[in-house]
Amino acid sequence: MNHTAASYWSNKTVIITGGAGFLGSHVVDELLTHGCAREQIIVPRKAEYDLVQPEAVQRLYAHAAALHRPLVVVHMAATVGGIGANRANPGLFFYENMMMGVQMIEAARHHDVTKFVQLGTVCAYPKFTPVPFREDDIWNGYPEETNAPYGVAKKALLVQLQSYRAQYGLHGIYLLPTNLYGPRDNFDPRSSHVIPALIRKCVDAVNSGADHIDVWGSGSASREFLHVHDAARAIVLASELYDGNEPVNIGAHHEVTIRELVPMIATLCGFNGEIRWDATKPDGQPRRCLDTSRARELFGFIAEKNLHDGLRETIAHYRTLRSD
Repeated sequence: MNHTAASYWSNKTVIITGGAGFLGSHVVDELLTHGCAREQIIVPRKAEYDLVQPEAVQRLYAHAAALHRPLVVVHMAATVGGIGANRANPGLFFYENMMMGVQMIEAARHHDVTKFVQLGTVCAYPKFTPVPFREDDIWNGYPEETNAPYGVAKKALLVQLQSYRAQYGLHGIYLLPTNLYGPRDNFDPRSSHVIPALIRKCVDAVNSGADHIDVWGSGSASREFLHVHDAARAIVLASELYDGNEPVNIGAHHEVTIRELVPMIATLCGFNGEIRWDATKPDGQPRRCLDTSRARELFGFIAEKNLHDGLRETIAHYRTLRSD
């Protein structure tokens, strides 16, 4: 922790929506290392604050305002999942993500928020975006169809923040993280993303003695994966050091195809059986890899964790979950 970081977070109240979730819990941990005391952090739980409901949003801000400290909001609560979950719930994903974000931002302008940090999604980019994705390309087409309802809802919040900065002076920033992975990820096969889904399949196959695993798609799609520790560090750095109008990519600047990723995970899990590709299932967006130069230039973020080490850590975490 440096003096500048500690000074920024001292005597502030910080709302972390989604703070009990995968990424959010790591952001809370990172804040603690930057001099933010735990009693300064508010993590609203859905059972008490369903942020889709306007009344819950108002209660949350009233609770924070009663503490009489400058307020920072990091909004990362989301209704989200992998390709299967997106295909099954397009209306739900659009509505809940839109309503949560719109209401959190609207209420922020009435409560003297010092900084509003909105987490976007790489799914907001057009289906066919030149690689590496540059932030200026975000409006140059429609998102990949299976992700579009989620991606469009999240992208609309960028416009809201830019509009509110222009009209109301709200200090809002918008970050675009790439695909995340790491400890505490969601390993539920009904809603998990590609890395936790593959880890579960491979570890479970090893434990059951299965001779094959089934994998969606052709394997031709590529993705960029950012370890959750790096993502949390980027969010806290941006909160401290960035106050601009333009969206900023948060990524590792490393692209890997799914056909390369699957055997990598299988080997690390100790699975030696057959990998059966189901090409009748969608691949999703053809390629994803972000230009991360803006994050490096604006607040000094460079990803540190390499993919192999991060996968080993995530596999060990899942095995610990299974043994509990």
